[in-house]
Amino acid sequence: MVSDPELYELAERVGLKLHAAERRLVTAESCTAGWVAKALTDVPGSSRWFECGYVTYSDAAKVRDLGVAARTLASFGAVSEQSVREMAAGALRVSGATVALAVSGIAGPDGGTPSKPVGTVWFCAAARQARSIDITAEQKLFGGDRASVRRHSVQHALRLILRLDLPVRAQATPRTDAV
Repeated sequence: MVSDPELYELAERVGLKLHAAERRLVTAESCTAGWVAKALTDVPGSSRWFECGYVTYSDAAKVRDLGVAARTLASFGAVSEQSVREMAAGALRVSGATVALAVSGIAGPDGGTPSKPVGTVWFCAAARQARSIDITAEQKLFGGDRASVRRHSVQHALRLILRLDLPVRAQATPRTDAV
């Protein structure tokens, strides 16, 4: 049973987009702890476009599993543009997927600072193109309790994937003039 119809609808749209573009997605999640991957795999047929998900809640897991540089975490913290960019790049590298989504934030109720209050979440979406990787990173500040911050993060992550430029692959057209 799907617990959240709005997240399901967004995940279904993500799946249609990825499938039409013949892309496979990997997630690298911290504060959402796999909720994005869960929302995506609630959609029947998700195995056609979902590769895998990494829950790298600790800094050690980010370094070990995704190759985030320890110096990045020491200099900028796990909740930073630099860290989510490295999480997304690492997820692409280790999984072989063609699209990555990374999320890292402070869901609360503690852990916030004046410069990074509770509700601060960084997102990064990365898509392999013919000769490059297109990367979009952005920060959001969500209000509410821990559950609300996490749900809004999942919702925003799914919408971020929907905003990616993923051209639909051209399908071969059968010739009609063949004898």
